[in-house]
Amino acid sequence: MGELRKLSDLTGYNFQASDGDIGRLEEVYFDDQRWQVRYLVVRTGSWLLGRQVLLLPAAVVGIDDKNHSIQVDLTQQQIKDAPPVDSEEPVSRYYQQQYHSYYDWEPYWTTDPLFQANPLILPLNQSETTEPENPHLRTSDEVSGYNLEAEGGSVGHVEDLILDDQTWTVRFLEIDTRNWLPGRHVLISPAWVEKIDWSKQRVQVKLSHQLVKSAPEYDSSQLVSREYQLALYKHYGKVFTD
Repeated sequence: MGELRKLSDLTGYNFQASDGDIGRLEEVYFDDQRWQVRYLVVRTGSWLLGRQVLLLPAAVVGIDDKNHSIQVDLTQQQIKDAPPVDSEEPVSRYYQQQYHSYYDWEPYWTTDPLFQANPLILPLNQSETTEPENPHLRTSDEVSGYNLEAEGGSVGHVEDLILDDQTWTVRFLEIDTRNWLPGRHVLISPAWVEKIDWSKQRVQVKLSHQLVKSAPEYDSSQLVSREYQLALYKHYGKVFTD
């Protein structure tokens, strides 16, 4: 397991290819079935006219906190020649197929048994009133601000994601509970999430309103320690595993 990091702390870090700077991290795409980061969204600098590019977490070879940079095992030319992403449209499965084929990377949906067992039939076009063509692939910016709906009512909203910087999994959702306790933050494991309702912009959890309300407070200025995680899981009556 790697270090647990707030996504907001990594946002703005500069990506460095083997031969120069690429751009800065803006957000991530993750799937809400495995809670795995699938793509890092990078806003390039003037060398690529400031366009957005997607990078796989697997390309990351190091994070330098002192210089606020992330190193990737790619060249600028490789990134420049990759299929361009349309920042105004959702990432389609068709685009992902082109993208993975270009880099000769194995698509996650062909190797993950969960996605093999639940194949998505994706239309080429979608309207604003229909389900997104890839309903389980979400951006961190989209989910930020979603209401947390517990058993008994809403208890706050999603403030941030806590990521493992080695496996690039979403380990926790940081919840701002100022709806009822000004300034108080708590953490929720994705394992306790029942559903993300994109149309109603809410995250539903199988936890009581009172349990979330009385959860150990999370200090966002501190690292998420093992001791805190043990206390958190104990509070919710869950079994903690490293």
